[in-house]
Amino acid sequence: MYCVVCQTVTLNGTPNPRETFLFLLLKQLKTKPVYCSISGPQMLCLHACSWASYMTNSPTVIVMIGLPARGKTYMSKKLTRYLNWIGVPTKVFNLGVYRREAVRAYKSYDFFRHDNEEAMKIRKQCALVALQDVKEYLMEEGGQIAECFESSFFPPLQVFFVESVCDDPDVIAANILEVKVSSPDYPEKHRERVMEDFLKRIECYKVTYQPLDPDDYDMDLSFIKVINVGQRFLVNRVQDYIQSKIVYYLMNIHVHSHSIYLSRHGESNHNVEGRIGGDAELSPRGKQFARALQEFIGEHKLSDLKVWTSQLRRTIQTAEELGVPYEQWKILNEIDAGVCEEMTYQMIQETFPEEFALRDQDKYHYRYPGGESYQDLVQRLEPVIMELERQGNVLVICHQAVMRCLLAYFLDKGAEDLPYMKCPLHTVLKLTPVAYGCKVEMFYLNVEAVNTHRDRPLVSLW
Repeated sequence: MYCVVCQTVTLNGTPNPRETFLFLLLKQLKTKPVYCSISGPQMLCLHACSWASYMTNSPTVIVMIGLPARGKTYMSKKLTRYLNWIGVPTKVFNLGVYRREAVRAYKSYDFFRHDNEEAMKIRKQCALVALQDVKEYLMEEGGQIAECFESSFFPPLQVFFVESVCDDPDVIAANILEVKVSSPDYPEKHRERVMEDFLKRIECYKVTYQPLDPDDYDMDLSFIKVINVGQRFLVNRVQDYIQSKIVYYLMNIHVHSHSIYLSRHGESNHNVEGRIGGDAELSPRGKQFARALQEFIGEHKLSDLKVWTSQLRRTIQTAEELGVPYEQWKILNEIDAGVCEEMTYQMIQETFPEEFALRDQDKYHYRYPGGESYQDLVQRLEPVIMELERQGNVLVICHQAVMRCLLAYFLDKGAEDLPYMKCPLHTVLKLTPVAYGCKVEMFYLNVEAVNTHRDRPLVSLW
């Protein structure tokens, strides 16, 4: 039943936060909604677009639940970044931000006590304001209005829960120290005080928190339980493509410390000539870079490093100088330029002026005749991203367009910026995933090379 006064849905007389939040969400979203994920302190709105509509037959609500310091924010941020990267625009609505705006000064865990009626009213109001913002975002971006519904009408939504469960005190403590100490709630950043207060805050949440019950009340729900940061998973009633992609992604990410090294191949003869594509060999300077890369690996003591290349000669020749085993991936091959393979940009402009202009207008979506677009390349590289998420230290020796796509994923860059990211030759980028982002270090190996970067044109759809 739904109580209008206290705005709580009860299940056999017990307050049920999940049902309450879903009811309020559906009550607010009288538009045609899109994928919307609610993650403890935040909500993710995943906006459908015509290109990504193949992923699901109906809008999906992703509800992320779990006690504090269980990695919900970490997972939701990574999931947002991934969905944005594959072409489903996503926006985060952080309920913690709404709460901090309503209550300027956080004092202690007492704010989260279930019997603190004044605080409970503030928290509920923050949730309603956030939902209203979600509604406005969906209306402005979606452009279509669905039929309004009464409380007895459930719109055609797919609901998917992601629950993060953790009973390992060491993992919880590490999460608090790594993330919560720098939270705006604790401006003094006193580690011991933060730990003490946050552990008490968790106890406040435990009073009302109800985990998903796959054997009783929740057996008909679609969900995944992520247990102890990915040690085990429990998956129940996955019903469509977008849900399966979410499950697949969450089962591949891990929180172990590792670094990813991205480097283009050494300068090729085609680079020197200004030609794109093809399967050219390394230039003399490209071979010099390969030797410098070997020294770089030795200096950084990367003994456990895995090395991946494409199946094109310029990446293979670069890897062979390293003196370590390497794997060849066909999907790491450079973007297929179709009829423009092995041509210079001047030749393309003279031979195919209309195609040249179209690419300058929308470089991300433009597809070479008989070739690929950056959008196609992102889809091709998705398995590489999955493997990078689950591996240890990896060096990927690849190509300019490929490196842009991989870098855009880790740095959360959109389609308008991706094709213009600078990935110079003879430079190694070290990417180290941190709590909610990625640390980037750049190493130029002091071997000269041509500049293959083309700046964004003045006339562009972006």
